[in-house]
Amino acid sequence: MKIAFVSNVVYPFVTGGAEKRIYEIGTRLAASGHDVTIYGRHFWDGPQEMDYEGLTLRAGAPERDLYTEDRRSITEALDFSARMLPTLRKHIDEHDIVVASVFPYFPVIASKFATLRRDVPLVTTWHEVWLDYWDEYLGTLAPFGKVTERVTARVPHHPVAVSSVTADRLTQIWPTSEPIDVVPNGIDVEGIRATPAAEDGFDVLFAGRLIADKNVDILLEAFDRVASEHDVTLGIVGDGPERQRLEEQASRLENTDQITFCGFLEEYDDVIGQMHAASVFASPSTREGFGIAYAEAMAADCTVIAAEHPESAAGEVIGDGGFVAKPTVEQVAQTLVRAISGERPPVEPVDRAAQYDWDRVAAHALETYRASLA
Repeated sequence: MKIAFVSNVVYPFVTGGAEKRIYEIGTRLAASGHDVTIYGRHFWDGPQEMDYEGLTLRAGAPERDLYTEDRRSITEALDFSARMLPTLRKHIDEHDIVVASVFPYFPVIASKFATLRRDVPLVTTWHEVWLDYWDEYLGTLAPFGKVTERVTARVPHHPVAVSSVTADRLTQIWPTSEPIDVVPNGIDVEGIRATPAAEDGFDVLFAGRLIADKNVDILLEAFDRVASEHDVTLGIVGDGPERQRLEEQASRLENTDQITFCGFLEEYDDVIGQMHAASVFASPSTREGFGIAYAEAMAADCTVIAAEHPESAAGEVIGDGGFVAKPTVEQVAQTLVRAISGERPPVEPVDRAAQYDWDRVAAHALETYRASLA
């Protein structure tokens, strides 16, 4: 099969979940004999078109900053879509299928224009569906985001969601009688298992972006309730706009000396090493389109605690390989006590994590791509 992926950012030159998914799936499909091309911005050193680890990288636009302050740039997405369209259109007959990452939306619309009057199906990958979250993210500009999301959902395409939660949310703006294919995100199970534990680890670990939806403030209060009796430590790995407020909150807690803010760790293996060193991974986030950190922590044999919430796919990812708690201080504290005391979930976390191995995910993705051709 000849597959074209469309993403303004290309891994490993820009690191993020959506582009890493394309890289991991793409390299595996290329290794098994498929022809894989990625259309993106020219973030790599070298010519506009080059071979990279079995993939063809084809630049449709020059490198450009992706963010305006702390939000993804709308003008960048529009610029990439306009520049990428003629390049993809020129080469469209070289491909059997086009796979476009939904966020930031406009490349999906451009990809559809590129496939017009060609027998080339468009598959879209939905990592999240924001719905009312646009109000928080864009404020007065929220209606623009909502309309863009709905228009993208109604472009003729074959949608793939990374979780059932995301698929269900998509049906709220794209009613369909057909089931939406769910192909989860993946992890390098063997690589995680082979990573050594950090020497300066913690008993309980959080890793993620420090934003309001992660509810690290709830975790801090819950940890403070149990820290004295159980003599445990908490490590907070990550950075973000909430960091200063959270550090101030932690400084007022009774067990503040048992809490450490580690900041952003640039090396992925350092994060995995912290997971190996911890016995518990806790993240009461209430908005997760998938939640890759939960799968990684399970592969590192952590007892995982997540939030039970309709806008989070964490419970779906964890299954019986971890615990979920209502995102309240009392419920998270009670679940922390269970995990700290050594209670394990019904299914071994490492066994649950195995289903998210990239080899399995790539094989599943290929099935959905072939189905779209039918």
